[in-house]
Amino acid sequence: MSAYAERYRVEVRRGTPGATEAEHEVTAIGWRPDGADASLGDADFVTFFRSGCKPFQAVPLVERGHAERFGFGARELAVMSASHNGAAEHVEVVRRMLARIGLGEDKLLCGIHEPEDPEHAAALRAGRLEPSPVYNNCSGKHAGMLALAVAEGWPVEDYVAFDHPVQVACVGAVAELCGVAARELPWGVDGCSAANPAMPLSAMARGFSRFARARAESAEARERALAALRAAMAEHPTLVAGRGRFCTDLMEATRGEVVAKVGAEGLECLAIARTGEGVAIKVKDGARRAVAPAAIAFLRDRGHLPPVAEAALERWARPVVRNHRGLTVGELRAAKATAPAAVARVP
Repeated sequence: MSAYAERYRVEVRRGTPGATEAEHEVTAIGWRPDGADASLGDADFVTFFRSGCKPFQAVPLVERGHAERFGFGARELAVMSASHNGAAEHVEVVRRMLARIGLGEDKLLCGIHEPEDPEHAAALRAGRLEPSPVYNNCSGKHAGMLALAVAEGWPVEDYVAFDHPVQVACVGAVAELCGVAARELPWGVDGCSAANPAMPLSAMARGFSRFARARAESAEARERALAALRAAMAEHPTLVAGRGRFCTDLMEATRGEVVAKVGAEGLECLAIARTGEGVAIKVKDGARRAVAPAAIAFLRDRGHLPPVAEAALERWARPVVRNHRGLTVGELRAAKATAPAAVARVP
């Protein structure tokens, strides 16, 4: 196995012909089954996995057979892996999961925020809907965590505590899949209150390479669980994020050959089925707007984006900047910042 690094600069340009108004520095770390020895240097920095690790947090429920026991199919697995918009299709699946494990929405400890779905956001602001954690983008993950607690006979109260068996199992799975020791990882509290580990970008990429290469016919329950989760995300990309979201559009454009998972603070993780590569892309200043242009530039440069898919993703490759009147006043552009870093052999 080997890792490699690429660096990008995303420019925010305004005017005609345009001057640079801001810049975002982006690092992409890839992990692939083969390659030459070299050094990643300072590109391989430690940061929090945030929502990028959601598919891995769902592994304990799936590998122990509990998802099947509760009748969770591909739609439920996709929503457990999701940072969703809180649209009707997402909320319906989460509520169905809660009904099957016999718990109410009040047991979700992910907190309440306004959903990205415009219809539900407007209805909540107008008082036509009651605020609920079910609209939280992490509600699917939390419903899965509650299902794990119910199936194992663990307390459902305070299931987000660091020492709760649910969090120990979930973080343990994330660490093992990424090839790091859970006891040595810095732990933080995620936006949804669950435990979240920090690790090198190369470890995230290694985990997503394993995700990309997982086989449904494997003799190992963990690998079969990974394969089922990846297949669910590829089959239901709208449930993983939603309409108007880069993750969903990328998976649709590549027909699931690239499975994408966003994380907060400018993180995007990719599993590339054709080559078995895993990729962790991080915008150093955490700007969400720079993620898509950098990710598309990386996929194009590495030969992972067919022309048809690239054309379908044009609006993400060079997003426009609009003012308050809706006028187009600028755009974002991604370009390679330096020559590619050499490939590194990582144990």
